[in-house]
This record gives sequence, structure tokens and C-alpha cells, in this order.
Amino acid sequence: MTLSEHLLHELEMEAHTTRRLLERIPEGKLDWRPHPKARTLGALATHVAVVPAAVAELGAQPSPAQIPDFTDPTPPATAAEYLQLLEETLARARRALEGLDDAAMLAPWRLMRGEREIFAFPRVAFLRSVMLNHWYHHRGQLSVYLRELDVPIPSIYGPSADENPFA
Repeated sequence: MTLSEHLLHELEMEAHTTRRLLERIPEGKLDWRPHPKARTLGALATHVAVVPAAVAELGAQPSPAQIPDFTDPTPPATAAEYLQLLEETLARARRALEGLDDAAMLAPWRLMRGEREIFAFPRVAFLRSVMLNHWYHHRGQLSVYLRELDVPIPSIYGPSADENPFA
């Protein structure tokens, strides 16, 4: 299995949990936020839905790449639309990563803002850290938002207080 195939396999496995969280977004609560400095539920869910493609497409660019505008799209209006957005972003992430061989994944990759280097490390490290770990971080935030709204939380890496797949 190539490095990109490993990342794609993990992306597919984790997409299942992400879908289960996004499908629970309550209608009429998209403007809710737990704190004035926090994103709204709609903005956070949108970010969770778009991270894989945004990062995979950036990471597939030749090095050095320029840092893009990471502005997320306008939040969808319904949970079904979040799921559709996630499916679109997963397809884009797959297309971006499928063409990368191990040499490209292990090659030094640099992200720039103009002439200033933001960071440089192997492309696979960028994708692992930002496409996947960053995604999991925000997905965890989303689960906390849902808990605060008294929405049942699905099992993620084990039983939740609401769901035990092992029982």
C-alpha cells in the first residue's frame, strides 16, 4: 500500500464517524455558539465538512505552495446539505491524493506566504497533521457543541454516554 493509499484508507474510515456527527446537527441551531469567541455551530460544521479537500488539494500542489485564503463556504441550511458537502469534499480529497506516489509524499514540501516560509516538511507529514489530525480536532469540538445542545453523541472511538456499540 502506498502512503497516499494509507491516508485515503484512514480518511474513509474516519468519514463514517464524521457523517454520524454531521447528520445530528439540529435544525434551527446553526447560529448557536458556546462562547462569543467561538465559531457558530454552522460555521464549525462547515469547517469539519470541507477540511479534507481544502488540505488535500493544497498538499497536492507543487512545492513551494502559497498559503491560500482558507475562508470556508457559507454554512448550509440543513444537516442533509452538510452531508452532501462532506461527500463532495471527500471526492475532491480522493482525486487530489490518488495521483501522489511515495516519492512525492516523502519529498520536502514548503508552504509560503509570499517570500516568507510558513513551514517545510515532508508532504505526508503536512497531510497527516493538517488534513487528518486537524480534522479530528474540529470534529471533537463539534461533538462538544452537540453535547451542549443535548444532542445524543454517537460512538466515536468507543462508547459515548448515548451509544455503546459493544453492548
